Amino acid sequence: MNKKSKVVRYNKWGYIFLIPFIVIFLVFQMIPLASTIYNSFFENYRAGLKQIGPNFVGLQNYVTIISNGDLPTYFKNTMIMWVMGFIPQILLSLLLGAWFTDPSLRLKFQTFFKTVIYLPNLIMASAFAMLFFTLFADSGPINSILLQLGVVKEAFKFMSNEWSVRGLVATMNCLMWFGNTTILLMAGMLGIDPSLFEAAQVDGATANQIFYKITLPLLKPILIYVMITSLIGGIQMFDVPQILTNGTGDPMRSSMTLIMYLNKHLYSKNYGLGGALSVFLFIITGILSLVVYKFTNSKEK
Repeated sequence: MNKKSKVVRYNKWGYIFLIPFIVIFLVFQMIPLASTIYNSFFENYRAGLKQIGPNFVGLQNYVTIISNGDLPTYFKNTMIMWVMGFIPQILLSLLLGAWFTDPSLRLKFQTFFKTVIYLPNLIMASAFAMLFFTLFADSGPINSILLQLGVVKEAFKFMSNEWSVRGLVATMNCLMWFGNTTILLMAGMLGIDPSLFEAAQVDGATANQIFYKITLPLLKPILIYVMITSLIGGIQMFDVPQILTNGTGDPMRSSMTLIMYLNKHLYSKNYGLGGALSVFLFIITGILSLVVYKFTNSKEK
């Protein structure tokens, strides 16, 4: 009995250490979430200098979001730019991770290259967007080079073409995050038992066979984590397209993302529609994350 009481007294310290996390989670996560859901049921916006509401309207804000047809369009834009950036990002990260963790290559200056790879992740997205906006402007350096090389006869309007803007956004997201993804994948690769690789080499397996038959299957948990976190980050894509297009999502709103759409409601102080859209984003993120997890974690027959 005395021993059991000592265990109970010792275990209470675990709950004490959890208190800061619980407090922060409640204050910065649960309370804002509950407040957002609550506000989504009210009409609450500013018309000129006049404040309308808050008036309870039930599900009317959700009906308005669905009926105006903008949500599917902006969701499609967001997913297109995320996929365009994520596919080269994961491929590049896998390639670099395989190179840096392969002892047979004996690469020199690995620490330096790892630092260089991760550096873009430390640059603010706003600075990245301003850099690309300057580089790819109608009279920017890229157009000057293309004109001098004779590739184009007149300056190409990168900011006026639907797919070039999407491509620039995707490229920036890839450059900013591939270093972080590489570090995560390298950690997973270094955690694989080296004896598995040695046994495969003894059996005559090639480097490609080792990568596809051993490395990739054992990296599956890390890949699922990377894909889900990248998906959540993609749905929250805001700063890069916001700055690159000056908040317009041009041309023809083809680069307008879900968070940019939400920002317009919050900027106009339409908290009811903003809350309803936030709830939709929460639901969409949860569904897509669950689909990715179930699809990638399904057991092979």
